[in-house]
Amino acid sequence: MLDLIAQLGLTHPIIQSPMAGVSTPQLAAAVSNAGGLGSLGIGASTVAQAREAIEATRQLTSRPFNVNVFCHAPATPGSARDAAWIAALTPLFKQQSSEPPTQLREIYRSFLGDEESFQLLLDLKPAVVSFHFNVPPPAQVGALRAAGIITFASVTCVEEAAQATAAGVDVLVAQGHEAGGHRGMFDPDALDEALSMPVLVRRLVRDATRPVIAAGGIMDGQGIRAALDLGAVAAQLGTAFVLCPESAAAEGYRTAMKGPGNAHTRMTRALSGRPARGIVNPLIDYADTLTDADPADYPLAYDIAKQLFAAYAAQGRTDVGAFWAGRGAPLARELPAQALVSLLAEEMTR
Repeated sequence: MLDLIAQLGLTHPIIQSPMAGVSTPQLAAAVSNAGGLGSLGIGASTVAQAREAIEATRQLTSRPFNVNVFCHAPATPGSARDAAWIAALTPLFKQQSSEPPTQLREIYRSFLGDEESFQLLLDLKPAVVSFHFNVPPPAQVGALRAAGIITFASVTCVEEAAQATAAGVDVLVAQGHEAGGHRGMFDPDALDEALSMPVLVRRLVRDATRPVIAAGGIMDGQGIRAALDLGAVAAQLGTAFVLCPESAAAEGYRTAMKGPGNAHTRMTRALSGRPARGIVNPLIDYADTLTDADPADYPLAYDIAKQLFAAYAAQGRTDVGAFWAGRGAPLARELPAQALVSLLAEEMTR
């Protein structure tokens, strides 16, 4: 089995979650320079933006880092479901003296079938490429591995782990239900067993043919040590890094992360169309009252949500947004990324 820590030359078994929209070259480089594995989330980026981010990170660190892509099923805009969701959210737009969109856009392109992004990764050869929402075909995974790239895949159940393994992925990221942000479910309409991180890690480690990384609710060194005791080779932390000055989290996001509402997170489809955990906001509360409309598919629902958040912001409301956070959010520390990694490593030894 791959010795991941040795292969990547990590000093600490700490991985910063990619967090598209929050991760930056500065954050990824700081974590990598501190001896962990920094990550970039390029799922929300154009190919040109992705290239710029990878090259900028390389200007800041000579150490390995991870580049994450989204492998969701592409959406088809213009359905009756889209129209129903626009109609359902129209009252919220009206409350903010704004008009809803007339149609929804596929704002994030899937890596599946995106030959240009695939070639970009083959050309730039980051040390790690990770997949979220599914995995590419075995031929693409094999091509990345042949280029010397280590591949990760987020999985939320044993069945997804088997699929990722069959596709040739090197490392499994066991994402527990505690985790903030989007669930890595391959099929968002499948029954979610909502396995906790410890249960999922133990189930995957028991029959492991791949190294397992633990993700979900890990906020401090003690949590990392517990994950390692479960059999994980490393821990992936996302929410723990949101308050770092190097992250791209907006001020409203940071305020929410530090406020009393940080203890109230919920898994919802209302914001993006896919299950994701974030700090409860008016859209989440409102969507929970709806009985005659379902969110549009991902990322179409995200398009209208972002427009709604902009309408709130135009009225001076910066407290409404996609503030992704895990159940451990109240434990977040506001520290520079390098200092946070050092503190996490020190806490592991207590």
